[in-house]
Amino acid sequence: MNNSSYSLTFLILALVLIVCILANLSLGSVAIPIKDVIASLVGSEVSKSSWEYIILDYRLPKTITAIIAGSGLAVSGLLMQTLFRNPLAGPFVLGISSGASLGVALYILGGTALGLSTALLSGKWGLIIAASAGSFLVLLMVIGVATRVKDTMALLIIGLMVGSLTSAVVSVLAYFSKAEELQRFVFWSFGSLGDLSWSGVGILALCFAVGLILSIASLKSLDSFLLGDAYARTLGTRFSRSRLLIIIATSLLAGSITAFAGPIAFIGLAVPHLIRQVIKTTRHIILLPAVIMGGAILMLICDTIAQVPFSEFTLPINAISAMVGAPVVIWLLVRKKKLLF
Repeated sequence: MNNSSYSLTFLILALVLIVCILANLSLGSVAIPIKDVIASLVGSEVSKSSWEYIILDYRLPKTITAIIAGSGLAVSGLLMQTLFRNPLAGPFVLGISSGASLGVALYILGGTALGLSTALLSGKWGLIIAASAGSFLVLLMVIGVATRVKDTMALLIIGLMVGSLTSAVVSVLAYFSKAEELQRFVFWSFGSLGDLSWSGVGILALCFAVGLILSIASLKSLDSFLLGDAYARTLGTRFSRSRLLIIIATSLLAGSITAFAGPIAFIGLAVPHLIRQVIKTTRHIILLPAVIMGGAILMLICDTIAQVPFSEFTLPINAISAMVGAPVVIWLLVRKKKLLF
């Protein structure tokens, strides 16, 4: 593809993203006309004052959270698939999501199983802090292992083992917990994009920005990793430093998103593959912005479906992301015979 083809593809992605944003803001239990959505965003007069409140105080923070979560998970998936040169690698192969789940499990379920009290750290922020602490502890462990283990595949296996270990601890905690505590943990595991205030969105956006800057700083290293570890070293890539930078970027993105929105599967795994079907290049300077836009689009579509327009029901975003995305990847595999990588 030449530069004009890339420009056309990015233009189409941008237009689809704008349409998805407007649809996400417009649809829900209360249907709001697009013209009133735009009027609210630009500060003009809206037909009903309640619509302006719904858009600015509830739907807009949720839409921005969806954009950040989709983009961040998609970028994390791209980084992991390139680092491990494995098309099945996703943002959670390092155990970051499992660490967040363990932190929340200790917070919610530990009160009964370990005789701990959560009275000092109650509410939504308690969940966020517990998930962040779990992700951060796993991050520290992964960084420590990464500085000692030189084999990238060994690091991948260690990450999977960390995930299995934390899942086992969560299962033990769940076994000894009360029914209401177990229900609360299960609801957290469904994932949610609509529980954040503007201050929460601001903190999440800051974590996303730092992770994205580190990802951009790794673009040249990512291109060289696709050629193999030995060849990357001959090109002058500082292998250990670059690998550590990519791991920190992924941990920041996936860890913060899991802490604020819960575990959201599939987006990080599928979006890089979907984008590679549209943009056939291995240059990460082109793939990265396309993956950012693709992740945001897919997450907005999933969230719009999860809202169940014109009804009072809201479905788990974690389930919808898999139900919408998995058939798409299966169709691509059947049509293309193999994933481009």
